[in-house]
Amino acid sequence: MKKAVKNGNLYIILAFVMMGILFISSSQTYEQQSQVGLLEKLLKNEPFKEALSGWQITYGGSVVSIEKNGYFHFVEFFLRKGAHFGSYFILGSLWFLGLQIKMKATFLPGVVSWLAATGYAGLDEFHQMLTGGRTPMFEDVMLDSVGALTGIVLCLLFSFIRQLRKKK
Repeated sequence: MKKAVKNGNLYIILAFVMMGILFISSSQTYEQQSQVGLLEKLLKNEPFKEALSGWQITYGGSVVSIEKNGYFHFVEFFLRKGAHFGSYFILGSLWFLGLQIKMKATFLPGVVSWLAATGYAGLDEFHQMLTGGRTPMFEDVMLDSVGALTGIVLCLLFSFIRQLRKKK
């Protein structure tokens, strides 16, 4: 196991596992993925509804608000977009950690990891286009790309900090 971590293979395997999870997720219809029923049970008192009622954003050309979508769909929207960001944060980080070891470089693995994650985000949205009840969105690719880039930048930052500490 230590050898798999040292040579970066474990991170690359985990990146492929994450890509598999994302593929399965985008194979499901919105109804299969919807968490509105769970949110209705967990948040039955609609916490923060009053504070959130003033919020309104435009995403993909549509207005998203409690007034337009209802409380539970509004909360689910943010959970879904958080899942986009978070899953690609993980994917970008895993690719970077695996490739940094293999390439023994600093910035090139970051660029390759970001391009790989962003490319996969585009393919994932294309896959959603082929799945019934799903809407592919360019905005989701951008959100995924920013999630991957954030993970990569944090990995780079921690890498630099670790290198500075080793030099002392």
